[in-house]
This record gives sequence, C-alpha cells and structure tokens, in this order.
Amino acid sequence: MPVPFAAEAVPVTGWGRTAPTSAQVLRPGSYEEAVRAVRECGGRGAIARGLGRAYGDAAQNAGGTVLDMTGLDRIHEIDAVGGLVTCDAGVSLHRLMQVLLPLGWFVPVTPGTRYVTVGGAIGADIHGKNHHLSGSFTRHVRAFELLTGDGETRVVTPEGEPDLFWATAGGMGLTGVVLAATIELLPVGTAFMTVDTERATDLDDLMARLAADDHRYRYSVAWVDLLARGARTGRAVLTRGDHAPLDALPPRLRADPLAFRPATRLPAAPRFTPGGLLGRRSVGLFNAFWYRRAPREQRGRIQRLSAFFHPLDGLPEWNRVYGPGGFVQYQFVVGYGEEDALRRVVRRIASRRCPSFLAVLKRFGEADPGWLSFPVPGWTLALDIPAGLPGLAAFLDELDDEVAAAGGRVYLAKDARLRPDVLARMYPRLDDFRELRARVDPHRAITSDLARRLGV
Repeated sequence: MPVPFAAEAVPVTGWGRTAPTSAQVLRPGSYEEAVRAVRECGGRGAIARGLGRAYGDAAQNAGGTVLDMTGLDRIHEIDAVGGLVTCDAGVSLHRLMQVLLPLGWFVPVTPGTRYVTVGGAIGADIHGKNHHLSGSFTRHVRAFELLTGDGETRVVTPEGEPDLFWATAGGMGLTGVVLAATIELLPVGTAFMTVDTERATDLDDLMARLAADDHRYRYSVAWVDLLARGARTGRAVLTRGDHAPLDALPPRLRADPLAFRPATRLPAAPRFTPGGLLGRRSVGLFNAFWYRRAPREQRGRIQRLSAFFHPLDGLPEWNRVYGPGGFVQYQFVVGYGEEDALRRVVRRIASRRCPSFLAVLKRFGEADPGWLSFPVPGWTLALDIPAGLPGLAAFLDELDDEVAAAGGRVYLAKDARLRPDVLARMYPRLDDFRELRARVDPHRAITSDLARRLGV
C-alpha cells in the first residue's frame, strides 16, 4: 500500500502558532511505510511529528516532509506483573493511561498534557512534576526501535548503544524516527491523588517551602503570579501530592478506584480569537483572583489524576486564546546556587509587565543522561507570553544571556527563537551531538526547521 502523501504542501506549526511553514505531510500506517518515506524524502529531508505539542519549530520542516506518527498507534504487549509496556511511538500518554490504570499502572513521567506521543516524549525527553525524584521520561525507557536517516531500523538500548540512546533522548527527533518503545511503569493503587495546597507570599517564601519539603512529595509544582511586584513579587500557589492509596478514598469512590475518568471537556476554544484578549489588565485580574481563591493551607484533598496533572486538557485547542499571533513559551533552568539569577529574571519579567497567566516553577533533581536533555539540578520556570508583545524578541534575548551566564539553559521543545551562539553556551555536549548525527545520518535525511535555525 503506498504511503499516503498529501496532495500538496500544507502549513504546519507548533503549539505556539508563531512560525508556520509548509511541508508535505505523510501519515505512515506501518513501519514499512515509514521506512519508505524516509528513503524517498528528497533533499529537504523528513522529521517525525506526534500530536503537535512542541511549542516551537521542532516538528516542522519547511519544503520537506513531516511524518505524522499518529498512524502508528498499537500497544504490542503489557507485562502487568513486571510493569512494562511495549507500544508504537504514535501511542499517546492519554491512551496509555486509559489502558494501564485499570491494571494498576501509571506512566512514569507526564508533562502538563497527556496528549503527547511516546515518540515525542522520548524526542523531547519530557519531564513532569516529579523530576526531583524520578527524572525525565527516557530514564524509564528500556529500549526503542529507531529508523535512522539511511532507511535502516535498529533496536537501541542504553546498554547496547549508549551514545545513540542518550543522543536520541532529548535530541528533538534529529537522530532518527522512533518507531516503538518499551517503558517501565509506576504501580498505583487508585486513579486519584492526595493533594496539599498552600500560598507563598513571594518568591523567596516559595523557594524556601520547596527546598524544605519537596522530598516528602512525589509531585510538586507552583503557579507563580509574574505580574505581582514589590513585596509580592513571585507570590505563588504551591501544589504537591502523591498517588492516593485505596484507604484514603471516601467510600463512594472505592467501588471502582482505578477507573480513568478525565475531567469534563469544555467546548474547544474558538478558531478565531481576537488578539489582545490576554493583555496586562485581564491577566492581572485573573492572577489576583487565582491567588486569592487558593487556600492558604489545605492538606489531603482527594483529586482526580486528570485535574492534578492536566487541567488545561479540559479546554481543547486552548492555544487559540492567544489570538492569531500566537504565543511564546519560555522555559529555562538555572542551577542550585544560582537563586540570585532566578530572582533577577523574575523581577525583570514582573517589571516588564509580561502578561502570563500560565507560569510555573519546579525543582529539578539529578541531571538526565541525554546529551541535549533539558533538566539539570536547579530551578525551572516556564511562562507563556503573547507573541505580539512589543519588544518581546529583544527582551527574551536579554533573558537568554542572563540564563546562560548563570550556567542555565532553555528547553528546546518550547523554543522557537533562540540564537545559535547562545545554544552552544547552554548545552556543553552540542558538538558531540553534531558529530554523532553526522555519523548516523551523513546526508541529513532527518532534519527540521529547528535544526536549520540553530545549526544543530
């Protein structure tokens, strides 16, 4: 059966909707079709794409081929005793939760959306609220099948080919196309969480609370009000939790404790939303309301998994609310001992009055082995900013320099505008990655807009 080519090039963009380019989109339905697509992709090459949740241009390929991997969506094997699943790269974390939770297993790492494919989770080496204890996603991957630029496939393990394995982890799809993977799972007793919530009066108060108690929780995240200034700069709502045991549930929830029940989904955001909806005034009002409605201190609340991990999934296409100009998500990390750098960046964002209502701070644990993996031990802040904010590009360039000077880095899965010279300062194994990529794909059959922009 032939690979289903699009009739002509179509626009492709990241979740931030800031830099669309056109590509021929293919949706292989078998490994053989994926192999043929890579072998026949032409001079502009090919890049894999999952559910489109990379915010920038990592899954775009102007003038070339984009492989929509969601057609490869089979779950091949579940070891319900040992806690392992083997599945195609196009399987989403949502699907894994649907299938695995009734068996008493959960994905080891999930980001803020469950609409991420397994292949995308490996390519971006995604992290979640539990990085301080569990690390990133690929740390829990036993093996994956990789289609390299020469059109050949191989099974890659951290023991057998450690360089290729850890270059692929966080390598933004540039070492090849992940076709399938085997993943270690987390045992759970219910599909609920026990959650503690508290308010922090400013950034220093927040960091002190995180540093003192994070080891007691599997999951931890703080929403930060980046429009608050003065003595309130960095005020936040801190939410931490763990998987609820059966005896923690009220009787009405014990009848079917492992059923996966996503939160009620609202109607999708309108396709055409006017620009300027999320300005300083509207976001400022929202942030003040959100901070004040949070409890000063609440312990042991029972919450559904979907509400704790993925609240935004309840609003389909929420990225449209930023209007036709889209938005930039800026996420960086600075190491422990560089708290002054974090304070300076937060003060600069607050002084600049960046209207961000999706700003979160987390602590990272041990660095992951991936050559271009984002997390290093330290503090990570992520924020969404309307792309049309005047002077935004120059302002973010200044923040890049501040972060790099502190030994930090930005997250490539969120990036759409980083300068190549700054990338080299942030990722010390970049040259090693380039050399390996040249060996496994000398003709650059696997490439992307991000790769060309940054010279990876």
